[in-house]
Amino acid sequence: MAAVPTDSGSRPAAGARFFCTAGRGLEPFLMREVRARLAATQVEYISGKVFFTTCSDLNMLKKLKSAERLFLLIKKQFPLNVSSVSKGKILSEIQRLINDDPESWLNAISTWKNLLELDAKKDKLFQRAANPPKRKVEENNIINAKKLKTKQLQVLQESGECSLEKQTEEETQEQGDFLTEREKSQEAFQNDVVKAADAKNQKNLTFRVSCRCSGAIAKTFTAQEVGRITGIALMKQFGWKADLRNPNLEIFIHLNDIYSVVGIPVFRIPLASRAYIKTAGLRSTIAWALASLAEIQAGAFVLDPMCGLGTILLEAAKEWPDVYYVGADVSDSQLLGAYDNLKAAGLKNKIELLQVSVIDLPLPSESVDVIISDIPFGKKFKLGEDIKSILQEMERVLHVGGAIVLLLSEEHHRRLKDGEQSSIPLSSEGSHTGEPSIKKCLKPGGKTGTSETVSSSFEASSQECLDKTPPFGSLVPVECHKVSLGRTDAFICKYRKLHSLGL
Repeated sequence: MAAVPTDSGSRPAAGARFFCTAGRGLEPFLMREVRARLAATQVEYISGKVFFTTCSDLNMLKKLKSAERLFLLIKKQFPLNVSSVSKGKILSEIQRLINDDPESWLNAISTWKNLLELDAKKDKLFQRAANPPKRKVEENNIINAKKLKTKQLQVLQESGECSLEKQTEEETQEQGDFLTEREKSQEAFQNDVVKAADAKNQKNLTFRVSCRCSGAIAKTFTAQEVGRITGIALMKQFGWKADLRNPNLEIFIHLNDIYSVVGIPVFRIPLASRAYIKTAGLRSTIAWALASLAEIQAGAFVLDPMCGLGTILLEAAKEWPDVYYVGADVSDSQLLGAYDNLKAAGLKNKIELLQVSVIDLPLPSESVDVIISDIPFGKKFKLGEDIKSILQEMERVLHVGGAIVLLLSEEHHRRLKDGEQSSIPLSSEGSHTGEPSIKKCLKPGGKTGTSETVSSSFEASSQECLDKTPPFGSLVPVECHKVSLGRTDAFICKYRKLHSLGL
């Protein structure tokens, strides 16, 4: 992996510097997404993190789908030297993260505060538009009262009056509930803005430190010790007050053998925790990555023949709404859970659910544009049928030129290999070879930096590997990405149908 350049919190004139954490193997997806969605520049990554610069506001930053958490960058530099120095010197090195460049901290706090203030202002404008001025409401009430009085004098039907009164009460209540929810969602941010005050005079600012340590430094210090050392340095340098329960600012520090990174979480709730998913199944970031690789077009017919709780279809439908989605599964409990998720997300009219077997789909041949699925391989739901027979049925219903994107276990992936050599070039962790392999993940957004360029010789060898690979039926492997599911690894594999069956 390339050396990590020093980045001491300097803010480019064109935007602020951020970084996102991502599951191992999802970094290339996230790099493409920040360019396409945020018009990000200076995009680079190290294992588990993607760094970028953007002018986007909080509303756009919230839309990132392949990221776990989003942070405003304070510092990114080489790792602390812990191999041949005393414990006291290591303590000094940790404190220097704060004391050597306090201006970068003040700049980051100022940027953080401006982001929150802008978001709060937009929310107030939204509330003002949703809630009409008091005088206008009073005028409408007077007019309505006169109309009702005229109707009363004419002895009109009482049921109509009751209906009008009930309807008015319901509309008022509905509007009030909506505004209350909106206010609650912004309350934390607005409180932070009020408490943060001026970035140059932050005596009232409360904070806590969240720390992760791995590698050599973890053998010398615990995360709690590093957090305590950092907290003391921040209190001495800026006069901030520690508050472990309800701070208005959190500082995130990650120290390992490759880099030292310090940042501020932009949102208290992780981006990967989707508000529209009632019951979690497959990790939402993985589900979105599967859908993004499928090149879904408006008007397409998209099928998940083993949909489970419907997470993949939910992620796809939220991102690409003008599509016909069908989810199928043999399990009653899984389909009930999927229906609850669709209902909670307001997508029950967008996605059709069927109780059928994946090896006997009630669909005409070559009728589906895209197939996306998580092939079950857990302890609770494990695939009983042979993976190749399932792929053959998918191949039958897929039209020529269509794509299949699957999440496969290492065992399933091994079964689909033809011969000893891998039939698909893998994007390995820590290298830059994975980035060009998702050129079709999203529409290009921004220029590719030198850190993301892959040599033409690698592309030629990858293409040669694919050309030598005999297709599985009419399906040809296009690309594959090794990703982490926590305790185990899996493969996101894409196939394309080149010709009709039997030809």
